[in-house]
Formats: sequence, structure tokens, C-alpha cells
Amino acid sequence: MALIIMDVLTGMRSFCAVAQQQSFTKAAKFMGISPALCSKYIGQLEGRLGVRLLNRTTRSLSLTEQGRSYLEHCLVVIREFDLAEASVQETQHAPQGHIRLSAPRALGESFLVAVIADFLETYPDISVETKLSDRFVNIVEEGFDLAVRIGALEDSALVARKLSPMSVVLCASPDYLARAGTPQYPEDMIHHQCIIDSNFRGGNLWPFLVEGEKITVAVKGRATVNSALACRDLALRGMGIIRSPDQVVAQDIAAGRLVALLPQYVGFQFGVYAVYPHSRYLAAKTRVLLDYLVMRFS
Repeated sequence: MALIIMDVLTGMRSFCAVAQQQSFTKAAKFMGISPALCSKYIGQLEGRLGVRLLNRTTRSLSLTEQGRSYLEHCLVVIREFDLAEASVQETQHAPQGHIRLSAPRALGESFLVAVIADFLETYPDISVETKLSDRFVNIVEEGFDLAVRIGALEDSALVARKLSPMSVVLCASPDYLARAGTPQYPEDMIHHQCIIDSNFRGGNLWPFLVEGEKITVAVKGRATVNSALACRDLALRGMGIIRSPDQVVAQDIAAGRLVALLPQYVGFQFGVYAVYPHSRYLAAKTRVLLDYLVMRFS
């Protein structure tokens, strides 16, 4: 019976890996097995269930309707199994295992990747797979242990731990300001070229605080991009004014490559949070990474 259960669990792991990686080759590499063996495990699982979980062609791979439903349950079963094992093993061993972490691209490239590198040196028995994306991921359905997010938590199914405050700043290059002038009041922004980061809610409606009240100004610009780092690069090229998380442009402002604008009117504070699913038990590997992120962000 135990062998049957382990075989089914191996098939479930293979299926989840293929569904998440959208590739037998990538899934097999992730699991440390051959693509043929990965395919065999899923074939055995489909045979046992009597349904097809994946639609396979030479060029594409997709989940069937039954596969989508089964994936959701598989992720829960695997997570609970791993947590049960970890709860016993960690009492006798140092934290170990594999962590899947999701984070925004700009934050990851400007700060988080360096933190993860130091974490891996500190905990040699833990591996971390970091997915940098500005897409809002469903960490439960997509099998992430932890996610770093900017802004207020809206999903009540998740637990949030604040890592640090974060400010938003307006800035532009000295070259642009020499050509276009320096805005003195929020309403001056309508006369400027603005670089729109579509990751910010509101798009081209930029908020300001005037005498304690929030107002919005509809800015305009020829460049819109869904990346804070790309917006920074455009600003450094003199393309216009950007609205950016402070950690993305802090070094450029300190070095004089960018100039902060209207600080008295841009008083909004956001938070950087680590979020993870509600669970009766948080695995040791995830807990030590969470504590490490709190320490480093502070």
C-alpha cells in the first residue's frame, strides 16, 4: 500500500511540474529525472484515473478540463504531505529543501536577488527558485511557498508580514528639466512628457497630496511600459518624468543622474510585504527565509 501511495504521489508531482513549467523537458530537469520517465509517471497516473489530464501535441501542451481541476487538488495534497514530513524532519536537521519564491521584477533585480544569494550562502541545504514577474501570481494554485509584494494585501486567504515601508517619488533627468522646465505644482504636470508605468494602478492618473487632500492629475506621455526599471532607463535618457518606487531610483538621485520632483506633494507610503498561504504549519525552510527577508529589508 505504501508503495502504491508513493507511486501516485510521484505521478502527482510530475503532473504538477509539467503543468507549471508547460514543458516535459523543463519539468523533468526540475525534478532531476529524464523526460521519458516524467512522461511515464504521468501516463501511469492518467491510466489509474482513467482520464486524460494533458493535451499533448508536437508544438503545445495544455491542461484538459479534468486536468485543471485535478491540479488544484494535487497542489494541496503535495503541500500538506511536504509540510507533514518537514514538521518531523526539522526537529532533527537544519532547515533544508526547495523554496519557490515570487517577486516583482524591479524589486528582484535591484535588491532581492542579492539578498537571496547571501541567504543561500547562509543556508547551504536550502535551494531557492525565484520567479521575477510583474504578473500577479496566485501563489496557492501555482505552487509558490512565498511571494514578495508591494502594496496593500487584498487576498484574505494569505498571511502578510511587512518587510519595509516604501515611498514613491517623481523624478527626471537634468537634461529633460533643462529642456522642459521643472514643475513647481502638481497641475504643472499636464505640460510635461511623463513615462507611464502600467504596473501602477491608475495608469496616467497620478495622485498628489495638496493641503492634506488627495487629488489626481491626468498626465500624458508617449512611452508606457510595465517595468519600473525600464521607466528608469527611459528617464535617464531624458524622455520625461517618471513615478517610481524609491529603491529603484535612489542611487540615481543620490548621484545626480535623476532629480526628485515635487517631494512636498508626493507623500504616499506603500509597504513591501512577504505573503504566504494560511497554513496550520509553516515549514522551517520557509520560516528561515521569511525571517531573513525581514532582517535584510529592515
